[in-house]
Amino acid sequence: MRIAVTAASGALGSAIVKATASLLGHDQVVAVARTPERARGLKVEVRAGDYDRPDQLERAFEGVDAVLLVSGMATPDLRIIQHRNVIEAAKSAGVGKLVYTSVRGPEEGTAFSPIVQSNRQTEADVRASGLAWAIGRNGIYIEPDVEYIETYKAKGEIANCAADGKCGYTSRAELAFAYARLLTRPALEGETYRLHGEPISQSTLAQYLGEAFGLPLPYRSMSVDEYRIERVAELGEFLGGVIAGIYEGIRLGVYDQPSDFAAAAGRTHQSWADYFAGCRGV
Repeated sequence: MRIAVTAASGALGSAIVKATASLLGHDQVVAVARTPERARGLKVEVRAGDYDRPDQLERAFEGVDAVLLVSGMATPDLRIIQHRNVIEAAKSAGVGKLVYTSVRGPEEGTAFSPIVQSNRQTEADVRASGLAWAIGRNGIYIEPDVEYIETYKAKGEIANCAADGKCGYTSRAELAFAYARLLTRPALEGETYRLHGEPISQSTLAQYLGEAFGLPLPYRSMSVDEYRIERVAELGEFLGGVIAGIYEGIRLGVYDQPSDFAAAAGRTHQSWADYFAGCRGV
């Protein structure tokens, strides 16, 4: 079985390449990247594949049995078109199976909702493709909070608009393991999986981070409007609004749902105690 992973130079795509290669062998995985030079270190075959170039994508998928479509980063309207380019190229190349990395989130009412809606459209396109398929809806990445620790230290707190809502976080390593299974296990086809760990509150997250990095780190709740203004001022209108929309979704309870990770991965998601224990000294 030969598998192609798109966006292979990115953090999630490269992790999925490595996890899949560990299951099948490096000679059975193709890394597809818009800039191939950035994926050369993955020790697998690398092919050029730009979501805006259907002809290039079709060549990238030649001789491939399954394609992992990593959700793009373009604006919602453009990413729907880009994802359709990938789907059509896979069909034209004779690929038999598609696996899509979708997202969880509020489908209406927040600044993040248009992105969620675009992902739902691609989910529908994947199901209607006529190919075998599996879809994962990713939880929120935990890594940015770890990477933001110096800012948290400087501010002396974590502050956002999530309030007491719980969030089903995940890590790229855990997602990569689950997607490698979705790509290689026919029994998992035809289903949509929520991929995240145990939902935790921001207060619990702050406690884990504080213990991991040896500092007191309280959590302070802000209003949605306050947080949106702060994020937009720092990150700009689009990205700031998206981040605020994600945390508003946490506040609304959208991310506090049962996980299907064990069904997809064949094991439970890593516990947050174990994850943060591994962050000590980072």
